[in-house]
Amino acid sequence: MNRRDFVRTGLFSSAPLFLPSRVFGANDRIRLGVIGVGYRSNLLIDQLPPGAELVAVADCHLKRAEESAAKRNAKWRIYQHHQRLLEQKDIDGVIVGTKEHQRVLPCIHACQAGKDVYAEKPLTLYPAEGRALVNAVRRYNRVLQVGSQQRSMAMNQVACRFAREGGLGRILYVQGANYPGPGNQTDWPASPMPQGFDWDLWLNQCAMRPYSEKLHRSPNNPEFGGGEMTNWGAHGIDQIQSALGMDLTGPTEFWPLTDGPPGGIAFRYANGVVVRLEVPMVSGIEGGCIVVGEKGVLRIVRNGLRTDPAGLIKELPPQEEVDKWQRAQWQAQYHIQEWMDCMRTRKQPSADVEIGQRSNTVCQLANLTRQLNRRLRWDPVREAILGDDEAANLLLRTRRKGYELPQGLT
Repeated sequence: MNRRDFVRTGLFSSAPLFLPSRVFGANDRIRLGVIGVGYRSNLLIDQLPPGAELVAVADCHLKRAEESAAKRNAKWRIYQHHQRLLEQKDIDGVIVGTKEHQRVLPCIHACQAGKDVYAEKPLTLYPAEGRALVNAVRRYNRVLQVGSQQRSMAMNQVACRFAREGGLGRILYVQGANYPGPGNQTDWPASPMPQGFDWDLWLNQCAMRPYSEKLHRSPNNPEFGGGEMTNWGAHGIDQIQSALGMDLTGPTEFWPLTDGPPGGIAFRYANGVVVRLEVPMVSGIEGGCIVVGEKGVLRIVRNGLRTDPAGLIKELPPQEEVDKWQRAQWQAQYHIQEWMDCMRTRKQPSADVEIGQRSNTVCQLANLTRQLNRRLRWDPVREAILGDDEAANLLLRTRRKGYELPQGLT
């Protein structure tokens, strides 16, 4: 049986799987698998908190998985296809660190197999597959934490809560970074295939084409991802959503900035608040935002904040809580720890799948607005573009046969 037939007829058919979660004791170790063993996943592997035991990894490039194990002298079980990893009964949860265009199916398949999920950002490639993932998490009663670690940082929590609960008075507007979108190269040169590499699996939902090392290493193409808008923007837009109390919804209108920098985008929420993505990324605001209110200005950055006038926020987290993140600015150990805690309690994590889906959708719509260079109206309840058939069609993707979303989730 080939891999795509396995997807359609084997473990991950559209029939629901009702697999119970393991009941954890207070001292039980949580056994994990990692799907996609690239740069980011290797960082996460090295940051696993106490109580986590990595037992298996899967990667479409077997050599990369083997090298990751050898580097750590680890005795992991190694698979090429994530389906085989998910068959393992002793795995409680998986970290999915694949590329943007590859992420949703392993996450959905993990939910169907009764595993909890830590999914890196950008969460998905387009809004409809994100909604399918949310539906899968809810249907199979899973815990999914999105890798937006600023949601776990006390300074970011305090800052966003302050804005959300009226500390700045009425919000006048918000500024964010002018995140660039993807490139537009399509003529990737063909090259010899590395041994042990499954190009079909790597391409995932995208159209088949000859192997290209340059495409494999840097797929800066809208077919494969959203560029910095969905990369750093997944953090920055997420902070805006949190600061405005919009975690479970989104803007209603997007438009190109005619009075801002090239590529600048603005969007408006139903309550009238406008966000302008116009600040250069080199300003240090990437991953954060500037909230301007009647009583002052709040600048939110990773693990930090500043107000003008100074001292608007009276109660800050203990210094040790700030320092623990400062010592490891790019790490996610405490964010993974929260996910593992939620695996035990079955509570929703701070970066729940619905929150990640909503923030990611804003990024994707900003990219589409820039691409079409015109105003778009969005219904965040139905998650649909209004009155623009061309834009609505561009927001969808044609999935390659064998990589369709499971029936009943869309």
